[in-house]
Amino acid sequence: MFDISPTEWTAIQLSLRVATVATLVATPLGIGVAWLLARRDFWGKALLDALIYLPLVLPPVVTGYLLLLTFGRRGLVGAWLADHLGIVFAFRWTGAALACGIMSFPLLVRPMRLSIEAVDRKLEQAAATLGAAPWRVFLTVTLPLALPGVLAGMVLGFAKAIGEFGATITFVSNIPGETQTISSAIYSLTQTPDGDAAALRLVAVSIVLATGALVASEWFSRRALRRLHGN
Repeated sequence: MFDISPTEWTAIQLSLRVATVATLVATPLGIGVAWLLARRDFWGKALLDALIYLPLVLPPVVTGYLLLLTFGRRGLVGAWLADHLGIVFAFRWTGAALACGIMSFPLLVRPMRLSIEAVDRKLEQAAATLGAAPWRVFLTVTLPLALPGVLAGMVLGFAKAIGEFGATITFVSNIPGETQTISSAIYSLTQTPDGDAAALRLVAVSIVLATGALVASEWFSRRALRRLHGN
């Protein structure tokens, strides 16, 4: 029951790699978007807000299909990337990371935005009055104070990426050793005779990873708060 096979280990390691890359790439963009939504009013803000959260309400296969149309080998963007830069997303693990990053982006942005909105603007204004440039105010005042939300968003995004299935399997298929993550491996095992034991092992791994991510989020948040308050 607890003897994880090499194929299962491959799926676990691939899931961790995909989720890590998706989170690291999405985080800088997420911080920028969260700051923009929290600190700026502009035409089209409501539309941008809706587009960010659209993956949460669309069927995941719709997102995956749109990614295939856009970043596939013959897609609007994918064809240019493949021909000019040699970058291919479709049916590659990098495509799985792209799909996971897009699906997890709303959960990554939300805590960051709320944390930035909670930062007292008087502190930012005081730093600006002392001559700090806007970018310096953000890096030395806003971002450190919003750090708990940033960490929480990263962990939630990572956890979502670990469990992503619909968009990933639609965009990059279910290729063992290349695009078969934990979720798609479980799906394959449930369609296989005598695959229940292996599926249960991967389900257990998924639960452990998700629980660990939530515990880590709480630990990092408390550590950041203690540091910010000088305790």
